[in-house]
Formats: sequence, C-alpha cells, structure tokens
Amino acid sequence: MTPFAAEIVGTFILMLLGCGVNANVVLKDTKGNSSGSWVLITTGWAMAVYVAVAIASPHSGAHINPAVTIGLAAAGLFPWSSVATYVLAQFIGAMLAAFLIWLNYRDHFDRTEDQGLKLAVFSTAPAIPNMPLNLLAEITGTFVLVFAVLFFTDATILETDSVIGLGSLGALPVALVVWSIGMSLGGTTGYSINPARDLGPRIMHALLPIKGKGGSNWTYSWIPVIGPVLGGILAALASHLLHV
Repeated sequence: MTPFAAEIVGTFILMLLGCGVNANVVLKDTKGNSSGSWVLITTGWAMAVYVAVAIASPHSGAHINPAVTIGLAAAGLFPWSSVATYVLAQFIGAMLAAFLIWLNYRDHFDRTEDQGLKLAVFSTAPAIPNMPLNLLAEITGTFVLVFAVLFFTDATILETDSVIGLGSLGALPVALVVWSIGMSLGGTTGYSINPARDLGPRIMHALLPIKGKGGSNWTYSWIPVIGPVLGGILAALASHLLHV
C-alpha cells in the first residue's frame, strides 16, 4: 500500500471498530445495549487502535490522526509537505467507516429514540458543557498521546525512508496509551483526541438519512478539532525542550 492508502485503511479500521463499540453500547436492542460500560467503550477504542496500527504501520507509520501528523511535523519528524495528504486520507477513512457503521446498525438507529445517543455513535460531546474546560480536556488528552509517541519512538527515521509514526511504537503500546487516556481523562468530553475521528463522522451524521437524528451539535464541533491539534503541537514543543 501507498502511505495515502494505508492512512485511509488504518483510519477506516480505527473508526469502524471504535464507532462500532459506541453503537453496540448505546443503540437500542443491540447485544451490548445496557450491558456496556465506560470500560467496554474505552477497551473497544483501544483495541480499535491496536488493529488499525498493526495494519497501517508498515506502510505509513500509522498516524491515523491529524493531531499526530501535525505534532510529528511540528517536531521536525515529518515533512509539512505531506501533512495535507495524510490528513485527507484520515478524513476519507473516518467518513467511510461512519457510513458503514450506519448501514450495519440501521435497524438499531431506527429503534433508538434518543437523538443524543444517535449522535454519540458518531461524535463526542461534553459531559458538562464548558467550552474552556472542554478545550483543555482535549488538549490534555492529545498532549499525552503525542508526547508518548515522540518519546517512545526515540525520534529516528526508518531505513525505508518513511518517517516515524505510531507504527514505530508497536501496536500494543499505542493501544495501551489510548486506553489509559480514555480511562483517566476521557470522562469529561469523550476523549476525541483526533480531529478526523470526530469531525469526519459528525459530517456523515449530518448527511446520512438517519431516522429522527436531530442536530449534529456544530456549536461544539470545533472543540474536538482545535483541541487535539493544539495538544499535538504543545507535545512537540515540550518534547523538543526536554530533549535539549
């Protein structure tokens, strides 16, 4: 696979399994409905990261997250000229996955009356709306993710001329980092920590003919985009300072 294709496939798998666990837990009459918990959701997302990284890492470094791509570029470990290509691929993968989740769970979307739960399959939302603190939560969670990536990789370039990314950590350590973030920091906003993860499916929520879906909460939508980008850049700056 080319890096572009790998980022599409990797992000697609991440979102298919991640939004899939959301749907299984919150939609009416699924096998996982009412028996799920925050532990199940955070574990499902962590395992989604594991599978996605394992697939994409040999071909693209498995960024599967614009915040990681931008953070690595800010740290001087990824060419800025390739950022747009990676980010585009990530959004394509996320949106395709959101579409397939809707098809798989269509009957359950139809049976679910709560509009908020339908949106929760696709996108995050704050437990307590407070824009400054919600933004801080997304910055903090993404800072931990990118900071860990930068230190675990030891800032080296692979012999294949591809640049470092999540794949150089190995899939399991990355999954554990994301799992830890979700368990410890995710309760405030649902820990998007990934602009493509939130905005791509939110766009699909707005476009898809979901029965009784309600609005897509665009007022909040900038938080899980700007917060992760800022967190990734701050992690890059902190890593640079500490390495010096």
